[in-house]
Amino acid sequence: MKFSEIPYKRPDLKEEMDKIDALTQKFLDASSAEEQYQVMKEFDNQTKHSAAMYSVASIRYTINTKDEFYAKEQEFYDENMPYFEEKAQQFENVILESKFRPELEQKLGKLLFKSLELNKKCFSPVIIEDLQEENKLTSEYQKLYGSAVIEFDGKKMPLPMLGVYKESPDRAVRKAAYEADANFFDSNRQQFDEIFDALVKVRTKMAKKLGYDSFTQMAYDRMGRNCYGPEEVAKFRDSIAKDAVPAVNEVRELQRKRIGVDKIHLYDNIFTFKNGNVKPHGTPEEILAAGREMYHNLAPETAEFIDLMYDNDLFDVLSRDGKAPGGYCSFIEEYNYPFIFSNFNGTSGDVDVLTHEAGHAFEAYRSSLILKDGLMMEHNATMETCECHSMSMEFLTSDYHHLFFGDDTKKYELSHAEDAFCFIPYGCMVDEFQHVIYEKPDMTPDERNEVWAGLEKKYRPYLDLSDLPFYGRGAGWQRQLHIYESPFYYIDYCMAQTIAFEFWLLWMKDKKEGWRRYLEFVDAAGKKSFEQVVKDAKLYLPYEPDGIKKVSKSVLEWIKTHQINE
Repeated sequence: MKFSEIPYKRPDLKEEMDKIDALTQKFLDASSAEEQYQVMKEFDNQTKHSAAMYSVASIRYTINTKDEFYAKEQEFYDENMPYFEEKAQQFENVILESKFRPELEQKLGKLLFKSLELNKKCFSPVIIEDLQEENKLTSEYQKLYGSAVIEFDGKKMPLPMLGVYKESPDRAVRKAAYEADANFFDSNRQQFDEIFDALVKVRTKMAKKLGYDSFTQMAYDRMGRNCYGPEEVAKFRDSIAKDAVPAVNEVRELQRKRIGVDKIHLYDNIFTFKNGNVKPHGTPEEILAAGREMYHNLAPETAEFIDLMYDNDLFDVLSRDGKAPGGYCSFIEEYNYPFIFSNFNGTSGDVDVLTHEAGHAFEAYRSSLILKDGLMMEHNATMETCECHSMSMEFLTSDYHHLFFGDDTKKYELSHAEDAFCFIPYGCMVDEFQHVIYEKPDMTPDERNEVWAGLEKKYRPYLDLSDLPFYGRGAGWQRQLHIYESPFYYIDYCMAQTIAFEFWLLWMKDKKEGWRRYLEFVDAAGKKSFEQVVKDAKLYLPYEPDGIKKVSKSVLEWIKTHQINE
């Protein structure tokens, strides 16, 4: 069944919650671990439909935020899903308190129970109104961002379509594109500031109600981080500042010389070759067709997966007016369908997002096969693990990038490696910004901007922002939707990028062994902690001493030896 053919009907959440109450009592009345496990499977089947309808409505809303029907559905879920979450939490709590817990742990693994314990810590009925407010505010941000229509080059376009101009060989055009982008945010400055201030305050309020000192640890818990905390992340950021930032400075100096500028301004940051950035060859439809060919050739496992995706139209990739920003992969449980959402804009990022989100989708597909008779809650790998799947896929598909770039493939490989490496300090900047903001939730908008501006000097010292006032005053963070919608998520990308580089370095030495270890890593998702899957793959943990230093050295050496000066 194609995605467009999936029938949607708003679930009767009152009826669904009554059924969960009945299953909770049935679980309590069960006389053995096996009986309780069967009730857990009933709960799983019961909630799959509601979860699927929520996913379908959410996807269709982000595809077109101006669709009045799905906008109303999104409002309904924003308002009512916290109540549904409360009922689900009650069921999870009786699992934790089961007198047969040792037997259930033996069957399902202790990691699942640790995840349930974290869920319990960061949810209570007392924060339902706050969760509703948080949902409403993130939807407001998404709608405001998606409403942008920019007049540029004699055309009207959504923000993502400025991307091609930001890579123009004409420096003045690049600068103008960044200014046009910034003008939208400046013209809506008060609204962006008010939304974020309200988000910080409501999240802090929730954390205090649940007994946390600040929202920071609550955010870690609700993301299910089960083997590390803020201290380990701080060590990772310190390693990046110490060992990766100097290497990134070397990469940017190579880039500066290559493109022939006196210094790297923001509008030079992603411009990689003097005669223009590499762009994929062909139309969006041809790019998608090349993607299918690539995954057919990569491995038998990916061939099966990509046929499911293409045969059922599980993509929406074209940027257009009213479409939400960004890219993501969602999973529609009842149908075992991954879905890829992105905003193609004619840059090499179209291929990056295709391979990246396909990495997420591939893991979701594999999990649905491996755990076909298992429980939904067994699918839940933590996000840094999931980002390893996607970011590694960007590099493990290297043998087939010529399908998109032809004679420009080597240039793409260089720019892709440079961009991925230089991203890590930026991602750490996003993370440290959030740690500061949520430790000091009463900061004014100007004070928050001052924090961001200071972190720019720490993590991107090579970058000149002086002639772009929006960025120069430290407001550039408002373009980063994760800061609004998914607090503390961004560090997952950074840690995962180091793992992706390790898989890539391994794969270049032995492609068969690299793919085998990657597939094992993917198939362990949800069954082992991040630390365990990394150790089992014989890779460095991102926050281990000297791991970043070694990875940075190897990646920098590859970049230096693959320079193309055109």
